[in-house]
Amino acid sequence: MSDFNSRLKLYQQRIDKALDACLPNGQAQKNKLTEAMRYSVIGGGGKRIRPAMVYAAGEAMDVDQNILDTPACAVEIIHTYSLIHDDLPAMDDDNLRRGQPTCHKAFDEATAILAGDALQAHAFEILAASDLHVNDRRRLEMITLLATASGSDGMAGGQAIDLAAVGNRLTLEQLEAMHRLKTGALIKASILLGAMCSPTVTEEELAMLGRYADCIGLSFQIQDDILDVIGDTETLGKPKGSDEKMQKPTYPSILGLDASRKLALEQHQQALSHLETLGQRADTLRQLSAYIVEREF
Repeated sequence: MSDFNSRLKLYQQRIDKALDACLPNGQAQKNKLTEAMRYSVIGGGGKRIRPAMVYAAGEAMDVDQNILDTPACAVEIIHTYSLIHDDLPAMDDDNLRRGQPTCHKAFDEATAILAGDALQAHAFEILAASDLHVNDRRRLEMITLLATASGSDGMAGGQAIDLAAVGNRLTLEQLEAMHRLKTGALIKASILLGAMCSPTVTEEELAMLGRYADCIGLSFQIQDDILDVIGDTETLGKPKGSDEKMQKPTYPSILGLDASRKLALEQHQQALSHLETLGQRADTLRQLSAYIVEREF
C-alpha cells in the first residue's frame, strides 16, 4: 500500500496541475460562473481516484502520461459536475463536500446548476479537441463511452434510481444494479479511457479491463457505504451518517458491516483475477484495487 500511496500522490499532483491548465482561467475570465467551476474542481482537492484509474490503466498499456492528462481531466470534471448537482437541495441537499461548503452554499443554487452544466460540456470539449494520438474512430468511441457513463445509462440513471429508493428497501440485486450505474459506470469509463489511448490495445484486453473495472466499481461503493457508518465528518470531508439520515438503501443497511466488508474483499479478489494475463504491467492496477477496499476516506 505504501508504494501505491506514493504513486497516488504523484497522480494527484499531476492531475491538479493539468486541471488548473485546462479549466477556464479565473483571472482572464473572472466571473461568478468560472469561479464556481474552479472552486468545485480545484478548491477542495479531492482524492482524484478516477484520474488515478486513467493513469494506472494507461500505464499498463504503455501510454505516455502526457497523453493521459486529457482523459484524466475529463473524468474528474464529469465527476465534479455530478457532485455539484448531487449536493443541490433538490437532490441530497448537502452542505459540505471535500471539507468545504458545497457549491450552492459557497455561491448560490443557480450558479451551482450552471457550473455543473458548464463543467459537463467542458469535459467533452477537451476530449474532442486535444491531441490523444488516436484515430478519429477511437476518439469517437472514447467520447461515446464517457457520454454513456454520464447519462441515463450511467450516473444520471443511477442517481434517479437512488432518489426513488429513498425510504424504500431494495434487494441486494437492485442495490448492485443501481450502483453499477451511479458509481460504477464512470469508474469503468476511467479505466477504459486510459487503456483506449493505446493504439495497440486489443479488444480482449479492453474486455478484461472492463471486468476488472466492474469489480472495483462495486467494491468502491461498498467501502463508501461502510465509511459513511464508521468514518467521521472531518476525515470524510462530508457529513457522516448522511445515508442513514436520508434513509438511503446501502450495503451495511442490507447486509450489515461484516458481510459488507466480506463482499468488498470478494470483489477485490475477483478484480485481481481479471488481471492475471497482464503480468507485472498491471501491478499498479492491483495496488489500486487494494487501496479501494482499505481506504479510510
